[in-house]
Amino acid sequence: MRRGRVITEEFESDVLRGNASGDPHVRRVPVYLPPAYDEHPERAFPVVFVLAGFTGRGRALLNDGPWAPGLDERMDMLIAGRGAGLACGEVILVLPDCFTRFGGSQYLNSSATGRYEDHIVQELVPHVDRRFRTIPDREHRGITGKSSGGYGTLMLAMRHPDVFGAAASHSGDLEFDYCYRGDVPRFCTLVQEAGGLAAWFERFRGKTQKSKDDFVALNILAMAAAYSPNPEAGPLGIDLPCDLASGAFREDVWRRWLELDPLRLVERHADALRSLKLLYFDCGVRDEWNLHLGARLLHRKLESLGIPHRHEEFDDGHMNVSYRYDVSLPLLAAAIGAAR
Repeated sequence: MRRGRVITEEFESDVLRGNASGDPHVRRVPVYLPPAYDEHPERAFPVVFVLAGFTGRGRALLNDGPWAPGLDERMDMLIAGRGAGLACGEVILVLPDCFTRFGGSQYLNSSATGRYEDHIVQELVPHVDRRFRTIPDREHRGITGKSSGGYGTLMLAMRHPDVFGAAASHSGDLEFDYCYRGDVPRFCTLVQEAGGLAAWFERFRGKTQKSKDDFVALNILAMAAAYSPNPEAGPLGIDLPCDLASGAFREDVWRRWLELDPLRLVERHADALRSLKLLYFDCGVRDEWNLHLGARLLHRKLESLGIPHRHEEFDDGHMNVSYRYDVSLPLLAAAIGAAR
């Protein structure tokens, strides 16, 4: 079987330099080059950006397992026609690192974390076009990801239709009232028990073995950092969706979260979504964060607006679903003009 290769770019970001979280501005970004990249040095290739989920980064997508191959090996098999779906055209894959000390950035600009949306759109996209033999236009550039990566996929495709011409979201965050709001009381309780947010966060960072409750709380904290930053709100610069002293829900903060719910942005960005050569999204019917309900609502809204899309459901939950790339990557490659 013909194999591609992965090189790791060490990218020094100007827009992430000096970010409020103190996270590094130098990032390691794996880039998968398909077999034909070396075989045909005269040829240029479409590009797909692949966004990791919450608590992940691009390098994690290359993790190898006996039943879940890394993304590079999966792509080799798809190109060879050995995947579960269609044979796949040859594309370059870019795996950004947008990890933060809160577990992720949601691929947005935030005063609490950094300018991760700008990092991808203004820095990585042009860097990849300069560094590699790409076809440097939106018609030949796609984006995909799972969970928070699926959220980032939808948001970047809506907000930057001049950059991305095709999108595939796997179990992306949608309908915040369903996927986040139910965890806010537990977050509040855990932080109260720890003696406050600073104490909880310090304890979390010091743990060598982190629990399920730890990640429930971290998820709400990370989403607040992405959706409701406030430079004047304490040392972390974040407005929380609940009052930590009383436990009262903060509707004013929650409204800020909802302004960044993709489900509520469809009408505003309908033309951008309509311009995509592919809009694909899926979810498992037993998703632990109720994201299947959000995906169904998105499907209904897109149908009402006459926006072409492909919506699929799978008989699983939120975890261990990388096999779904067997569906999305060939579709993306075809949409952005990849040759086989």
